[in-house]
Parts: sequence; structure tokens; C-alpha cells
Amino acid sequence: MDDIGSAAGVTGPALYHHFAGKEAMLVAALIPVSEGLLHGGKARVSQHVDDASAALGDLIDFHVEFALANPAVIALHLHELDRLPDEPRRQIRRLQRLYVEEWVGVLATLRPELEAAEARVLAHAAFGLMNSTPFLGGEVDRRRRAALLREATIHALTGK
Repeated sequence: MDDIGSAAGVTGPALYHHFAGKEAMLVAALIPVSEGLLHGGKARVSQHVDDASAALGDLIDFHVEFALANPAVIALHLHELDRLPDEPRRQIRRLQRLYVEEWVGVLATLRPELEAAEARVLAHAAFGLMNSTPFLGGEVDRRRRAALLREATIHALTGK
């Protein structure tokens, strides 16, 4: 709570004046993130209806930028999502599933030999790769980290 408060420019306990508790704060943080990823993913796919390769590249760029800009949100999600009450947790998971399906649709077009379940496995593997940002040190500058994450993700998804 102190870390969150500090990031917001207040003390940790002061946050409770604005939220009913830690769970309410987590919900207020995680639902908009999941909504933003879904809307951003849909927007990128819709820009490339006839070019699955371009759609995939745009999705990867979008998610890598999100992951590099929001490692604390990713860490928060990893550590706290399962502690949320059932309803908001279900809502976040539903948004995430819809986001995954944007990727699955693109992969199914790009790689017709894959079944939907296989494309889903690859999409989740790619998220694991891109969402590794909370665990990356600062030894490599941000632009190079972005390039490496993009390259590793495209290779994981396409084998190229």
C-alpha cells in the first residue's frame, strides 16, 4: 500500500479515503488495464483485416510497449489477481480471454495448420515472454529490450 500511495503522491493509508480497501484498489487498477488491452488489440487487428502478418506485428508492438511501460501492473496482476473476489476476477479473466482470442484469430489466419487450441497455447506463451518485463534488469536499454522482446515473440509465434 505504501508503494502504491507513494506512486500516487500520498501515503499508503491515505488511499483508503478513496477506496473501500485493497481489493477495490486492485479492481480499479486491473479492470481498466484489461479493457485497454482488449480495445487496443481489437483496434490493431481491425487496421489489418487483409494482412494477418501486419496484424500480428502490430499486436506484438502494442503488447511489448504495454509491457515495457507497465511492469509494475504486470507484477501486480501476477501476484494479486487470484486474491480478488470472484466477480471482478471473473470480469478480468473474461476480458483477458477476449484479448487472447484476438491473437488466436490472427494466428489462425497466419498459420492455418494450427488448431485454435494450439494457437491459444502459442498466444499464452508469447504473453509469458512479453510480460517478463518485471523480471528484466536495466542492463539493456529500453529500445534494445523492446527489439529483443519483439524478435523473440515473433519467432515463438511463427517459428521464423
